[in-house]
Amino acid sequence: MKQFFKGVMEWKAATCYLYTGTMCIYLFFCTVFQNNGISLTILWTLFAMSVAATLIQGICFSNWIIKRMRYTWRSVLFVVLFLPLLTLFAWKAEWFPVDQAGAWAIFLGMFFLIFIIMTIGFDIYFRITGRKYDGMIGQYRKEKEEKGE
Repeated sequence: MKQFFKGVMEWKAATCYLYTGTMCIYLFFCTVFQNNGISLTILWTLFAMSVAATLIQGICFSNWIIKRMRYTWRSVLFVVLFLPLLTLFAWKAEWFPVDQAGAWAIFLGMFFLIFIIMTIGFDIYFRITGRKYDGMIGQYRKEKEEKGE
């Protein structure tokens, strides 16, 4: 039960982070397109999308449900599950003029651009963290050898 509540707290924090990031992106586009009004529909759908996205992220990138899967396939699964949901939210809440093909192209382009940037960022983080732990393990082994253990 303790593990469950720990997971819920991590999910809640991740939802808050994603919602904050989403709001920053939304504010950027409001500024670019000189939109001074904020729709409650958009705010609520961005929140619902953040909740759903972090749940999908938890399913795809943790060992919670999927025990063994390569990171590449986890990323593909995330896109397959998340992109249709995100598209549905964008269409139903009319985040942009949904009858314009150019708006959809920008929407999909932004999705894949952000996804690629985040994937590269995580890859860099994991490489740095891996090197750090490899160094710590090497130092530990060296100390054990010096002590004769």
